[in-house]
Amino acid sequence: MPLRQADKLFSDTFLPEETLAVRREARAFADEVLAPAAHRLNCTPESADSFPRAEFEAMARAGLYEIPYPTEVGGRGLAHPTLATVTVLEELGYYARGFASALYDGQAILVGKTLENAQEPLRSHYLPRLMRGELVGCFATSEPEASTDLSVDSLQTVAEKVDGGWRINGTKRWITNSPAGDIILVLCRTGDSLSMLLADMHDPGVHVSAPDLKMGNHAQLTADVRFENVFVPDDHLVGSERGGMRAAVGALVLGRIGIGTVGVAMAQAAFDYATDYMSRRKVFGRELARFQHWQYRFAEHALQIESARNLYQKAALRFDREGSAEPEAPMAKIAGSRLAVDVARDAIQVCGAYGFVRHLSGPDEDYPLESIYRDAKIGEIYEGANEIQSWVIARRIFGREMTG
Repeated sequence: MPLRQADKLFSDTFLPEETLAVRREARAFADEVLAPAAHRLNCTPESADSFPRAEFEAMARAGLYEIPYPTEVGGRGLAHPTLATVTVLEELGYYARGFASALYDGQAILVGKTLENAQEPLRSHYLPRLMRGELVGCFATSEPEASTDLSVDSLQTVAEKVDGGWRINGTKRWITNSPAGDIILVLCRTGDSLSMLLADMHDPGVHVSAPDLKMGNHAQLTADVRFENVFVPDDHLVGSERGGMRAAVGALVLGRIGIGTVGVAMAQAAFDYATDYMSRRKVFGRELARFQHWQYRFAEHALQIESARNLYQKAALRFDREGSAEPEAPMAKIAGSRLAVDVARDAIQVCGAYGFVRHLSGPDEDYPLESIYRDAKIGEIYEGANEIQSWVIARRIFGREMTG
């Protein structure tokens, strides 16, 4: 295992002790559980049988799902829960990016944090079960013709008011964890507004397609979810009627910080592997690390990793203190996701064929950079494409009247 360069380049000077303790806890779990399974998690093509159930249940047993939440629902009650949560996410993402995105960002942030703000009895009934790993949760906003644009005019999934509740009809797309899901938060059009409803995925009217076959993030299973007259009782309305967009955006802000965090994790993993290789591999009688081009290139990457890590931590800390993280959240997403692509590309370049290969058959050895490069790209696209995040930042600079 290569040297963790962050341990000598990055200082935790400004982090509270509770966050440092969470990092140690999460790293121990990742080293023990995810490191041995990393190649399988990152390289096994998506299928109905490839949901990482064992690792998911191990994470629940380890208590990592308790970290984001208050004590009244069975959580840790930390002073800085968002900062602790993204710290866990970086440690998990260092080894297994799709796993971290699906089963910590998806389960704990998108689904869990939405339910934390739900009314009773939804909150106390479902959130503790998510933390214990008894349920796999899904967060459904995107549709075949609506993803970044979640306006009333774009959304085609409709919830019609009926006696005692609602009936949902429509199709959601790219829904993380849906092939193994138990509950699903569904953003629906309700008349001239949007509402968020919690549906049971075992209802006979819920139809989940086979998992999508993607370029990367194989452990993050996604699929279409189609609703045919699915009944949802009145008390499964999350938040208020007409308040669906507020519920969705609140979770997506945290999710964007999470995407930036996983980007930092990928960049750090690629950086560590490449710098270790450069220190050992000789070309024309000299180690690659002696070539000035690569010295300067990776010094620049070290600077950018430091900056991106500080940015996601600042965004998380501000959210904990103020309940808001704009423009830090979009900045963190752009910085982390773009950096992951840049560092992985250079890491593959300097490692040559050993960067390009997934498995070397002769000596029966696995190599990580190929999967990091594949996994990195999606960070620039999902949970609000980076171009949209740039527009959000521009809106802060120039104002809404100038940016539309």
